[in-house]
Amino acid sequence: MKHIKKEKDDLEKHLRKYCKVLFFLTFITSGFSQVNPGLSKPSGIGSSLSTEEKKTIGKIRIEGSQKVDKKALILISGLQEGQRISSENKDVYANAIKQLWDQGLFSDIQIFSENQTEKTLDVVIKITERKRLSRFTFDGIKKTEVDDLREDIDLYKEKIITRELLMNTENKIKAYYKDKGFFNTEVTIKEKQDSLFKSHNILAIHIKKNAKIKIDEIFVSGNKALSDQKVKKQFSETKKRTVFDPFYKFGGFVKSAFKKDSLTFSRKLSNYLSQRVNISIFKPSKYLKSNFSSDKEKLIAKYNELGYRDAMVTFDTIVSTSSDGISIHMNVFEGKPYYFRNISWTGNTKYKTSTLQKILGIQKGDVYNQKRLDERLFMSQNSTDVSSLYMDNGYLFFQLTPVEIMAVEDSIDIDLRIYEGRQARIKRVGITGNDKTNDHVILREIRTKPGQLFSRSDIIRTQRELSQLGFFDPEQLNVIPTPNPVDGTVDIDYIVAEKPSDQLQLSAGWGGRTLYGTLGLSFNNFSTKNFFKKDAWQPLPSGDGQRLSIQAQSNGITYQGYNISFTEPWLGGKKPNALTVSAWYNQQTNGQPKNIEDSLGNKLSNPQRQALKIYSFSLALGTRLKWPDDYFTLSHELTYQNYNLQSWNQFIFNTGKSNNLFYKATLSRNSIDQPIYPRKGANIKTSLQLTLPYSGLNKAFASNPKDYSDLPDQTKYKWAEYYKVKFSADWYTEIVNKLVLKTKVGFGFLGQYNNTIGTAPFERFYLGGSGLANFQVDAREIIALRGYDDQDVFPFNPSLANPISNTGQPIISKYTMELRYPLSLNPQATIFALGFLEAGNTWYDNFNPFSMRRSGGFGIRAFLPMFGLLGLDWGYRFDDVETRPGMPKSQIHFTIGANLGEL
Repeated sequence: MKHIKKEKDDLEKHLRKYCKVLFFLTFITSGFSQVNPGLSKPSGIGSSLSTEEKKTIGKIRIEGSQKVDKKALILISGLQEGQRISSENKDVYANAIKQLWDQGLFSDIQIFSENQTEKTLDVVIKITERKRLSRFTFDGIKKTEVDDLREDIDLYKEKIITRELLMNTENKIKAYYKDKGFFNTEVTIKEKQDSLFKSHNILAIHIKKNAKIKIDEIFVSGNKALSDQKVKKQFSETKKRTVFDPFYKFGGFVKSAFKKDSLTFSRKLSNYLSQRVNISIFKPSKYLKSNFSSDKEKLIAKYNELGYRDAMVTFDTIVSTSSDGISIHMNVFEGKPYYFRNISWTGNTKYKTSTLQKILGIQKGDVYNQKRLDERLFMSQNSTDVSSLYMDNGYLFFQLTPVEIMAVEDSIDIDLRIYEGRQARIKRVGITGNDKTNDHVILREIRTKPGQLFSRSDIIRTQRELSQLGFFDPEQLNVIPTPNPVDGTVDIDYIVAEKPSDQLQLSAGWGGRTLYGTLGLSFNNFSTKNFFKKDAWQPLPSGDGQRLSIQAQSNGITYQGYNISFTEPWLGGKKPNALTVSAWYNQQTNGQPKNIEDSLGNKLSNPQRQALKIYSFSLALGTRLKWPDDYFTLSHELTYQNYNLQSWNQFIFNTGKSNNLFYKATLSRNSIDQPIYPRKGANIKTSLQLTLPYSGLNKAFASNPKDYSDLPDQTKYKWAEYYKVKFSADWYTEIVNKLVLKTKVGFGFLGQYNNTIGTAPFERFYLGGSGLANFQVDAREIIALRGYDDQDVFPFNPSLANPISNTGQPIISKYTMELRYPLSLNPQATIFALGFLEAGNTWYDNFNPFSMRRSGGFGIRAFLPMFGLLGLDWGYRFDDVETRPGMPKSQIHFTIGANLGEL
């Protein structure tokens, strides 16, 4: 009985199961009558299969098609006229609906039959096409964000609007803001019917960014070799929030002003500061997964530098701390430090192992530092690596492969395997991009000549020389070497991009209650060879690298100055011998006319007129030296100046003439990489300027020597005598990512041959201000010192009738330190910000280089091709000047020109 009861229970169980299956199939069959636009499953079949068995499809008709081709729809469906419908292919309609639905073009699909006969039937495919996009709008965000999003979301007119499209658009928008630290962005997309096109909709996209996600804390565990603070220092892009986060808005302002650079000054400066502390004033706290991953790689690289080759981040997670805050928890496995043991060299025949080992500079027992090893083997910044040694001697096909051959406990043996290859010679040198500058101007600066051995250092030097010309954008200079292994040669192509080099100089200065203005034209790529060629005037003949400068200064009636100079940088065309010829004329008066008329109309000299006229002519020749290296240049200059005074009471005598004939020799070494925004190199210069010792010659050769102690000043200074020594040095060091430190020292001394005559009235030093003031026409040297009044830094001199008057000083010293960062390196507008500290002073005797007037501040420089270098500085003085007790504590200075006011 139990057995029979069990069979009965099993039978009832199976019957219930089959009933459920039959009910489900019936429900599915009846549910296929239509497609609801809101459902993801398609299709419907109009008539029951029982009436359609063994019938042939006659005609296929499409209803509702507006944009889609009907023939294409029939083809996609898989249905064909003449196709037989039987019980064996009852799912033909269902498959057709699925094929059409998969196209994503329709919101509703129905398939049913009509005009049935005993043997045939017609099929109707009724579709409802999805709406197409007419246009889309954004709401709740800035225009700049709208522009970025339009490129990311890939929406365009006539695109079919699907649920997937809306979802993808929402996800792309959220991803865009997630990359910017907005993790809780809300996106609402609404469809609106376009009133002009019934088949089109408008998408209204509303975005609410909400607050940025900030990092409240970073927790580290497992670290022993590096402290928590040192670990966090490596996370320069993943930083905890600070009270300074709101200051990041300043960075946004700079970014909008100078869009060309991907990061702003404030942000990049903070990157540098982040190497010192784990707080950034101008960099916001935000979490980005990509940045966090790269920061973890930096951490591992830091461990690798310390020899911990097995270091890894074994665990990291994010914990929400508030609606806009998270904390990061991570664990570090350091492992043990490794050391170099045996280092061997294989394949080197050109250089001895001892030579290569000396360049490598790694000894047995040193910490295994992969970064240090790579720098010593491949392309170090100062070219003191093994690869540079070979490539500078023609071994372009040289290869060096470090192989770890053994690791014993904490020691590693490496074999440095060298393939020297054959030496490559230069076959062809090409130039492209010089639309204005003639080829010969570029070729004479190129150090890589056809037939020579390939040299990496020569290519680097050529890039520097082309940049120094000032005709090309240094950021776009490029070199493409094309090796030819078959014949052992290499073709080198230099790619240049011309930039505007001519300048319109406009400046103004205020002095003596008068406004002075300067207008100058500098043509820095002039061509005298094409001067008489009509077609070359576009607007001026150019392309030969010559420089022509014309300048005029005036304040109206009382002052006029005119200057013209011409430079041929390659005199004769074969050697870099620069010839410069210049002449200028200056006149300064008290505003009175030169002549007056008496009562009879006769012209008479005006007794009330005061005037100073200066005529000057200069000839200079500079040449590039080969020793000690070819960064050195030596220039010789011969200058004559004539001073004509008429009742001029601002000079050492009032009426008469004075002559200043001097020779000047300048030895300089300039290795800076580019003239506008140098990042590395130095410019060191020393000069000796002297006149003949007229008083000494008179005493030695005159039959009746003059007693200069009894001579009037007009006779004593008819021919000025002096000697002048100057030294200055500028150094540029790139600290990190275009952040450059400039340091400069300068010294000047004006000496005398005869103590009876004393210090010459010419060539004295005046310190203070911007270096623009007064446009003095006498031969004085005005040196800038920001934070102080113009020309008002001088000592108390009891030997003068007025001890607090400034007649210029014979001794000067100045020190400057600037931290610079570019806001734009666009050749059309190179702009950089700077902060400075400087100190300087002048003496009439008792030189003391540690008794200085100090100042500090910040400023901005803008190089515009048509105007040159413009500057604006705010300076704050730290010291008082005893001769000027009422001087303001801070000053704003305007400067123009790269060297104006420099020692």
